[in-house]
Amino acid sequence: MNETLTCGLRKLRLSGMRDTLELRLQEATSGKLNHIEFLELIVQDELQVRAQRARQRRTKAASFREMRSLGDFDWSFNKSIRKKQIYDLATCRFIEEARDVLFLGPPGTGKSFLSQAMGYEAIKAGYIVFYRSIFDLVRDFLHDEAMAGQEKVLLKYLKPDLLIIDDMGMKRLPKQSGEYLLEVILRRHELRSTIMTSNRPLDDWGKLVGDVPSATAILDRFLHHAEVIQITGQSYRLRNRTGDADSKKPRDKACKDG
Repeated sequence: MNETLTCGLRKLRLSGMRDTLELRLQEATSGKLNHIEFLELIVQDELQVRAQRARQRRTKAASFREMRSLGDFDWSFNKSIRKKQIYDLATCRFIEEARDVLFLGPPGTGKSFLSQAMGYEAIKAGYIVFYRSIFDLVRDFLHDEAMAGQEKVLLKYLKPDLLIIDDMGMKRLPKQSGEYLLEVILRRHELRSTIMTSNRPLDDWGKLVGDVPSATAILDRFLHHAEVIQITGQSYRLRNRTGDADSKKPRDKACKDG
């Protein structure tokens, strides 16, 4: 390949075009491509590389606890989860409409998995996503309040097209948690989408945040345009526990002798 051309593409940061140029030139030389087709393909090569890098940056910035994909979810384990409903949400239409989603159910039933997988679908669709547990959210506000930087941390929670707040209900939250969460929900209401997960009934949220009025206001705004997905069933993490326990029980005499 022409060194001057390679150097120019590098300076212009057209690495996608540079990496495939030799192949495209061979295709053009063999007569498989005319001038317009050649130009169109090398431009598409560059756009694909840039899109891939942008997706990688958005994925890293999302700060997922674990990378999850809907294709890896075990739909056969929990029949209470409606696959069509989840895949309808995965179209990200709810983000376009600034609606919210609430996953409710016992621990281990797939709430965190699905919320993060939904976040990854949003990233692939070009949206900015930010994932935090409720404990991380409160910790961020407590830290920046002490450092007189509350507006800065608030902006971090207001900017994303999709905010995922996980683990609501795992344990009681520190004082003022209700105020922090309320501020985020109020400021995002009808402007940006939020997904929340909780293993506790909505009636318990006042106790969790230690502030019944704040919890009431949070739910009033959040549930206004929210799709609530109720999940039932046992924990996926404990699916083999019963079988393990049974295998450890002493066998009766007939089994020993037989």
